[in-house]
Amino acid sequence: MYYVYVLRNAEGRLYIGQTQELRRRLEHHAAGDSTWTRVRGPWTLVYFETMTTRGEALRRERQLKTGRANQELRRRLAGSTNAVLPPD
Repeated sequence: MYYVYVLRNAEGRLYIGQTQELRRRLEHHAAGDSTWTRVRGPWTLVYFETMTTRGEALRRERQLKTGRANQELRRRLAGSTNAVLPPD
């Protein structure tokens, strides 16, 4: 199982990524182990999707980062609260 996830910081900036281990990846972001997110955090998980293959996750990540899918994502997240992590 692969995850495409969206984080938001206090300024409203979004970070979109993909991973196979969502909880571990979120811990990396929180610990400052990710270069891009380290100086812009703290971050909160606001959205995620599950995919069956890494290829699907990479394609979806790219979609959410650009164009119409990005605009729709931003509209959807405008009034949203934090996402609930999937069960282990």
